[in-house]
Amino acid sequence: MASFADPDEDLVRRVGQGDPAAIQTMVARKLPRMLALAQRMLGDAVEAEDVAQDVLLRAWRQAPRWVTGKARFDTWLHRVALNLCYDRLRRRREIPTALPPDRRDEGPAPDRGLLAADVGAAVNGALARLPDRQREAIVLCHYQELTNIEAAALMEISIEALESLLSRGRRALRLALAGHRPGGEGV
Repeated sequence: MASFADPDEDLVRRVGQGDPAAIQTMVARKLPRMLALAQRMLGDAVEAEDVAQDVLLRAWRQAPRWVTGKARFDTWLHRVALNLCYDRLRRRREIPTALPPDRRDEGPAPDRGLLAADVGAAVNGALARLPDRQREAIVLCHYQELTNIEAAALMEISIEALESLLSRGRRALRLALAGHRPGGEGV
């Protein structure tokens, strides 16, 4: 695999040396993206916080042994986060419950309007109903803002396969959300 510049190389080195300022910087830079990824994949804020915390803990432990040039540190973090999300999703399927757990409302605050809450809930619901790989592709490219090349590498698939997953996922979202916009087009 070709070597390339990693924008986090110096930060990871400093974290590996135990620099408290570097650790704070890494948390400030990476926590919001890891939370967003886990929230989109799991649909549960509490579980997303647990995953993000575990990702950063693993990053801190791995930093002294990190070898640059094989992959970008950010790509590795995303892979760890996705693996932890899939572990939790598998456990959910293995433990049937009689009643769904009580959950707090994850939608926008009431002052932001009922329509925004309705659309937000519809998008999250439609995203949650996508097959895992389509949801992963959509989340990585659209919410995590990874390039197709980065997302394909992270998912360990070809760019063509990623684009196929994105296309099918977008089509399924468009169909699921058709009733939430005037005329149902342009979603």
